[in-house]
Amino acid sequence: MNQAARRIGRTLALVLPVVLVLSGTLAVTRVPWAAPNAESQVLTASSGTASTQAKARAPHEVLRDRLLTELQQKNPGAALTDLQRETESRPSLAQYCGQIARALGRAAVAKYGPKKAQSYSRPVCDTSFASGVVAQGH
Repeated sequence: MNQAARRIGRTLALVLPVVLVLSGTLAVTRVPWAAPNAESQVLTASSGTASTQAKARAPHEVLRDRLLTELQQKNPGAALTDLQRETESRPSLAQYCGQIARALGRAAVAKYGPKKAQSYSRPVCDTSFASGVVAQGH
């Protein structure tokens, strides 16, 4: 009887950790990454693409978002000044200057209305800010 108890104890000592590890692994193979109301996305533990990185945002998108936030927190004039500085210091952003200035113009109209938004107009990126104000104001 004593020998049977030892055999059972040894078997449990070997099998129990394996069972616990496997059950823990199986428990984390389904990880919902999406919002609760969105369709569930699942990442399996054996997925070969689990370590791929998310695609980085383009510098002009980061700048646009930062300037739109600045416009909301301060005013369009401050955002336009920073846009001008950024395009002068990083010439690669100059091709996106018009798009960003138009987005700032639309956001300024949404926050201040067309008349006040137009008062912040500056000759940054030609007249893109003003065209964004006019487009949004009508």
